[in-house]
Amino acid sequence: MRTSRMEAFSDGVMAIIITIMVLEMKVPHGEQMEALRPLLPVLLSYVLSFVYIGIYWNNHHHLLHATERIGGGVLWANLHLLFWLSLFPFVTGWMGENHFAAAPTALYGGVLLMVAVAYWVLVNRIVAADGVDSRLARAIGSDGKGKLSVLLYACAIPAAIYLPWLAQAVYIAVAAMWLIPDRRIERQLTD
Repeated sequence: MRTSRMEAFSDGVMAIIITIMVLEMKVPHGEQMEALRPLLPVLLSYVLSFVYIGIYWNNHHHLLHATERIGGGVLWANLHLLFWLSLFPFVTGWMGENHFAAAPTALYGGVLLMVAVAYWVLVNRIVAADGVDSRLARAIGSDGKGKLSVLLYACAIPAAIYLPWLAQAVYIAVAAMWLIPDRRIERQLTD
């Protein structure tokens, strides 16, 4: 299989995820701006999740352009990633509807953690298929940013039970850390 086919399928799934998230947002009753106030947590959780989906879409794109071989292990690892991403509409809605309460915020962090782990698994399956001397293996290196993300999520999840605002701050900080596409891969693609 060529990477373009897997990328097209993944792009479609991510587009559907974003569509489902926006369709879950309910139109307020009332014509005044004040009618939007109760929906602010829903909107903010949507924005955060949209940014996260965008980050994964962007980095997934770069990842597949550095990929030379797609085998069964890579396909399953990609589906594993898409499974965890597909839970975004549920956890986004639950967190927003409950105004960033402890349990929904912790579960949101759990999904973020599992998506990060699934992405790590995908990268490692691709490196195993392409070889340890591949462009991707050289670009990823020790993947300090990826490991730091997993560590931050793992710390934020229990923190969400006592300090949901702190967990939210961690989720935003990790997203900010990844907003710029992974330049390591871009450099390898231009060499």
